[in-house]
Amino acid sequence: MSHLIYIHGFLSSPSSHKAMQVEQWLRDNRPDIEYHCPFLTAYPGQTRQTLETLVESLLPDPVYLMGSSLGGYWATWLVEKYKLRAVLINPAVKLDLLKSDEYVNVELLNYHTDDSYTLTEQDIEDLIAVDVRKINQHDSYWLIAQTGDETLDYRLAVEKYADCKQLIEEGGDHSFQSFERHISDAIDFLQLEV
Repeated sequence: MSHLIYIHGFLSSPSSHKAMQVEQWLRDNRPDIEYHCPFLTAYPGQTRQTLETLVESLLPDPVYLMGSSLGGYWATWLVEKYKLRAVLINPAVKLDLLKSDEYVNVELLNYHTDDSYTLTEQDIEDLIAVDVRKINQHDSYWLIAQTGDETLDYRLAVEKYADCKQLIEEGGDHSFQSFERHISDAIDFLQLEV
């Protein structure tokens, strides 16, 4: 069986709109692909362990990734580590920008749950430690982004994934408006043999 891991964004959850759209689309159109969307905390050490354990439990079956926002950052690390394929949706790219009073030693609340987190400088360092500075698996990525993203600068992603397949839409926002239009093409891309 094939597996799709949807990696949600920072302070999000498996209840995010896009995650639920992907799950429903697979249920309706591709029940042969098993859907996985683990709940990821804001703590990068825990997230890294959760994702590594999940991927390693599914291999050697085909494993595909979709990552949104910070989920795209994590998906990039997994692609390069395990030679997987990923669709990245408005992905986070430059996480050294997190080194600010906005994220460190302040209470952060999950958008979908009652969970709260307080990140330390070490948490930020742990996140930056898995940054993929240079993309090696160019054919394994499809970047889709909207220029109206109010949270992340889409141009950073365009630059980082310059040699990868890209779809850049004018307007939109960080949630990627009308994302459901691209799910079928995303699944087709993920299943291509490299």
